[in-house]
Amino acid sequence: MEQRVLLELDGRTLTISTGKMAKLAGGSAVVQLGGTVVLVAASAAKTASPNRDFVPLTVDYRERTYAAGKIPGGFFKREGRPTEKEVLSSRLIDRPIRPLFSKQFPYETQIMATVVSSDQENDADVLALVGASSAISLSDIPFPEPIGGVRVGRVDGQFVLYPTFEQLDASDMDIVVAGTADNIIMVEGGAREVSEPDLLAALDFALTHIRRIVTIQRDLIALAGKAKRPLAPAVDTSELQGALDRDYRERLRQAIRIPGKESRQEEVDRIAVEAHAALKERFVEQEVYIGKLLHDIERDELRNMVLREKVRADGRGPNDIRPVTVEVGTLPRTHGSCLFTRGETQALAVATLGTKSDEQRVEELEGQSWKSYMLHYNFPPFSVGEVRPIRGPGRREIGHGALAERAIEPVIPADTHFPYTIRLVSDILESNGSSSMATVCSASMALMDAGVPIKAPVAGIAMGLIKEGDQVEVLTDILGVEDHLGDMDFKVTGTREGVTAFQMDTKIGGISQAVLSDALARATRGRMHILDIMGRSLAAPRAEMSPYAPRIFIMQIHPDKIREVIGPGGKIIKRITEETGAQIDIDDSGEVRIAAINSEGGRRAEELIRNITEDPEVGRVYQGKVRSVVTFGAFVEIVPGRDGLLHISEIDHHRVGRTEDVLNVGDMVMVKVIGVDRDGKIKLSRKALLPEPEGGVPAGAGGGGRNHRDRERGRRG
Repeated sequence: MEQRVLLELDGRTLTISTGKMAKLAGGSAVVQLGGTVVLVAASAAKTASPNRDFVPLTVDYRERTYAAGKIPGGFFKREGRPTEKEVLSSRLIDRPIRPLFSKQFPYETQIMATVVSSDQENDADVLALVGASSAISLSDIPFPEPIGGVRVGRVDGQFVLYPTFEQLDASDMDIVVAGTADNIIMVEGGAREVSEPDLLAALDFALTHIRRIVTIQRDLIALAGKAKRPLAPAVDTSELQGALDRDYRERLRQAIRIPGKESRQEEVDRIAVEAHAALKERFVEQEVYIGKLLHDIERDELRNMVLREKVRADGRGPNDIRPVTVEVGTLPRTHGSCLFTRGETQALAVATLGTKSDEQRVEELEGQSWKSYMLHYNFPPFSVGEVRPIRGPGRREIGHGALAERAIEPVIPADTHFPYTIRLVSDILESNGSSSMATVCSASMALMDAGVPIKAPVAGIAMGLIKEGDQVEVLTDILGVEDHLGDMDFKVTGTREGVTAFQMDTKIGGISQAVLSDALARATRGRMHILDIMGRSLAAPRAEMSPYAPRIFIMQIHPDKIREVIGPGGKIIKRITEETGAQIDIDDSGEVRIAAINSEGGRRAEELIRNITEDPEVGRVYQGKVRSVVTFGAFVEIVPGRDGLLHISEIDHHRVGRTEDVLNVGDMVMVKVIGVDRDGKIKLSRKALLPEPEGGVPAGAGGGGRNHRDRERGRRG
């Protein structure tokens, strides 16, 4: 029987139901807000997969195009590989749920969220997060407590819960917050340089409503929840643990103090190899636990060192930032580049400027859109000294790229002010902690090196946390090992004026707002320090763009003239392109964008288009091309597709016997419009642009033309 719970949200209703769809799944829930509906199913395998030291969880989010009344494009007419939006939404669901799973549940678990209806007003991603929590909590899968997820916007200074797409367009922040009734587990979002107090106020607003969502989930669980499977019993490894403590704890304690990542890891790996060799025969049945227990010792020692000694793995104090170097203009032929190095993390960012035709078309349930700014993040295996096949960007690369793209977007100039398509690429060359924040810094500098007039440079920093009971230590600029063995990864980006993006993940049951406030304050100080270093390398965008970047000119013509510029079969616009080397894009509104590698070609194309779309004026001068020669003069194309007559009498001050004596087909000639008759026929003069000969016109110089006209009249008579 279907069970349903409701929550009123400022005139809208959030509904969670179960028992009607996907009843054979371990647990299922349908979440609806407005006309957007998401079905989420959670199932676990019947057979255990023992000896795993990670949570065997898979999360997938998919959007059915029928949800918005659409048929997929392409040859197969069905949904294909997940889009970037689907990948990011899958991560959004995974990150707050995974930390709550017990590693003593050794069953492959899958959460599948499917968008089955979309009103194209309410985003489905956060609804899928609520549905995932509900589906797991209703199932037989052990889960400690339900979580809630909300999106928060701010319009005209007022916080908005679950803002619509239209409201987000007017909002200065877009934040997704997930948590339990007591603590925040995950934060992700972007903002337009908001202050830290405003961000904390938004988190407080979010947590208030998360509690309400958790409450109705508990009501639904009471109505339809299943009994939970038991967790796998813990294996007694106390004897093995004692042997490892006695023989290897002190060596690991010293190993984690080695400053360099590679040297430190080599020593840790060496200890692990020796431990396996020494203990595998004595502990045959528990050999698989040797690596895990050594890892736990390493974790304990690193955390104790931070909490008790206030010393980190590389010797820094909790608030110290690794040495930072910034080199702009690293690559000679790119439009803009920056090599950013912070400790053992290094990012090479390159900015490329393109035209309107380079924009990315994005197909989503909400409709088609175009992106003129994009950032792509690459994480090659050599950056961490590994070898693996390249299979295209994974979820992590897409997620890190989206975070960095969101961080810089608020400072990108408007298209009307800077009419270029902007692509940033960050290649991570070395990685030991927070390569996404290095991407933000290097990409910001690459933009300035390219001459993009960004509002302000953006920097980012990653904060960590070590928490044991009441002992808490927030870490600034975390290492990879501190991310791996710590409790929090909190990334904050922004300008000097405020925060532009942030992302927080935890590995424990949640973070209190007091800890978040402390981490945010320290992140602000760290961000200002890095901005100071970046400013010493390049304080403002370059005044001139790279000579290899296209120059774009924008002009407006009457829409009725578009056909004349394009010409039959595109003949005219092709000719302009061939002559000037410029790329021309014409919008239906009559906006013309001309892109050329050099300004001269762009200005020439602009002039030709203006000449086509504007009626020739008497007295105006053109550079034309001789299209044909006749006995009484020449026909000169003054603009593509439009000719005028240059009478033989107007070729020169002296008498011209034959037109071919002065002009031939294909010659370029400067001419002046001396008349336009009622039928639009144009009369041209070359003579009017030539200097008067000394002593006046030679005898008989004007007669040739007059006699020619007389002969013409006589012939007609």
